[in-house]
Amino acid sequence: MAYIDYYKILGVDKSATQDDIKKAYRKQARKLHPDLNPNDKEAERQFKELNEANEVLSNPENRSKYDKYGEHWKHGEEYEKAQQQQQRQYQKQNYGGGFSGADFGEGEDFSDFFQDMFGGSGGGFGKSSRGRASGKFKGNDIKAELNLNLRDAAKTHPQTFDINGKKVRITIPAGVYDGQQIKLKGHGNPGVNGGPHGDLYITFNIKADPNFERIGDDLKTKVTIDLYTAVLGGEVNVNTLEGMVNLKVKAETQTGTTVRLKGKGFPVYKKEGEHGDLFVTYEVKLPTNLTEKQKELFEQLKNS
Repeated sequence: MAYIDYYKILGVDKSATQDDIKKAYRKQARKLHPDLNPNDKEAERQFKELNEANEVLSNPENRSKYDKYGEHWKHGEEYEKAQQQQQRQYQKQNYGGGFSGADFGEGEDFSDFFQDMFGGSGGGFGKSSRGRASGKFKGNDIKAELNLNLRDAAKTHPQTFDINGKKVRITIPAGVYDGQQIKLKGHGNPGVNGGPHGDLYITFNIKADPNFERIGDDLKTKVTIDLYTAVLGGEVNVNTLEGMVNLKVKAETQTGTTVRLKGKGFPVYKKEGEHGDLFVTYEVKLPTNLTEKQKELFEQLKNS
């Protein structure tokens, strides 16, 4: 597995606080979010890397392992054991007069992880004289996708689904992003020789909504007003995630005018009570099927 510098991806240094990491993640996520970069494969790849980096560095335990073991952080204990084993082997080669496969393997077993990292093969590397390896290995991870509509993604709710015939129940936090990935530790495939289960990685796919466009934690919507309301001012009902609200329209409002409803946007992920804003754009609808009298009135306005 190639080394990926998660600190570089997030744009922070190794001394960054957890709060620094959160801020950096949110800033980058706004730039790279698929909603802002449709059909951009490179932005999509970077967004997935960003989520992966945040998943590791926002968890103090995982961050500590990553700082210590780098790309091998998921197998830290095995990595350390393999390093110690290699050192013992080196000492035996140089100070013990050499060794054979049987000598090296007697009474000890070595994992494929050791072979993969240090290129072991042949005599002193690999399987023991008994012809088998009895190391405990973590099971393979499972990747799954979960489809949500925008309104479901805006509320914390339980969800149950099947993985390999087993029902898994999770609680989805409000504010998840399209393309965001979360990890459920120990819900992957069974381990080998009594090793731990792998992990389950769930990627959220959030469907486009007919009423709202999501930009980070903000929402955008359009509302139609008639010419008379646009000219004279008035009120209009606007749809939000929490229901309808009544909005005052200023006189002489132009089509394309946008107003902001603070705190009426999307919930902020894992920050209870915090929301983005809702941006409402007015579209002025011109009257049709005018009577002759109405046309005369418009002519009078035109010539006044």
